[in-house]
Amino acid sequence: MSGRVEYEPASVKALLAEMKDTAELLIDLSYSAVLHGSDDVAQEVLALEERMDVLQMRARMSVMLAARNPEEVESLAPVLGITGAAEKVSDAAGDIAKVVLEDIGLPEAIRAALPEAVETLVRAELAADSAYAGRTFADVNLETETGVRVIAVRRGGDWLLNPDRETAFEAGDVLLLRGPEETIGDVVEAATGEPYAPPAPAEPDITDLERAVDSLVLMKNMSELAVDLAYGSVLFDSAEIAEEVVELEAEVDALKSRFEAWTLRAAADVPDPVRLRGLMHLATATEVISDAALEISEGVLRGLDTHVVVQEAVEESDEVIVRQTVEADSALDGATLGERAVKTETGMRVIAVRRPDTDDEWVVQPGPDTDLRAGDVLLAKGTRAGAERLDALASA
Repeated sequence: MSGRVEYEPASVKALLAEMKDTAELLIDLSYSAVLHGSDDVAQEVLALEERMDVLQMRARMSVMLAARNPEEVESLAPVLGITGAAEKVSDAAGDIAKVVLEDIGLPEAIRAALPEAVETLVRAELAADSAYAGRTFADVNLETETGVRVIAVRRGGDWLLNPDRETAFEAGDVLLLRGPEETIGDVVEAATGEPYAPPAPAEPDITDLERAVDSLVLMKNMSELAVDLAYGSVLFDSAEIAEEVVELEAEVDALKSRFEAWTLRAAADVPDPVRLRGLMHLATATEVISDAALEISEGVLRGLDTHVVVQEAVEESDEVIVRQTVEADSALDGATLGERAVKTETGMRVIAVRRPDTDDEWVVQPGPDTDLRAGDVLLAKGTRAGAERLDALASA
């Protein structure tokens, strides 16, 4: 912890949007640090965690200053809950990073399972002689050409969490890249001038340990979904989506109990049971993330109107959450998510589908076989460009 934080005039909306982006980036980075066994990525997590502490304090100051009467106090109370939840996610990510930095111990089985659950995310420092140096993102056109996206840039002590088309690559930039395994290696080599070595997969050979790891990976996926749905419940002021967050948080708690049982049974069969400590740390941190999701949606669950500043912050964050209605005779009407390859074609991940014609039933975690029909409302997450492509598919 370093430096005194003093009040500075700042937009609560901008602070909340940056906290949301930072929290989501931290989740990705922390698990990527585990997957790659990377101290460098873990150090980036701790640097971002410190930044989150400052953002959280500044957001609290701004919210306190904005509340001038009891009505405003009531409407702003959930905002404080959301800032606290984002910081809780940040702390959990820091704990995951410390599993790597402090070599607490992790079985190779976890790295065998994580590639299925973690999108490839790589840290790359831009070399002075890189073909990208001095060019803008628009000029390089990286995402269109390779499918690899720069999700954040650290330049000196500053972070650019929303790099746009006008952002220029500069020598020494630390790039956080996300994309398909088959192309991200080429991008890393072009940026750094050094060969990319993906993590070598390991094969788990202890049944109880494999079950424990599978439970942990499922906890991770459900916790991340809970966070996405929690922000969706806030954005659309939906008690139905918030109730799904409650169910997911309870399921993560139950999974953690099963995880602990499998881990304790596995301890009798592994050569060094102490190496299982890291798994326990990961499970605890992952459960904290699901608890934070519940805090984000708490205002909605308690019937408090979502403050407009929160809705605008979610809409203006880096990875947006959108609500898209399927129109009659559109490309999605009568098709499944898999048939239209929605994620591949748009880059958007559909996290829930509402069926207005069946008492507003919600389908959470829809898969490739989920069929869509006119009137369905899709809740999806991704980039603004992806949201435009999804809109084109859903419109007649």
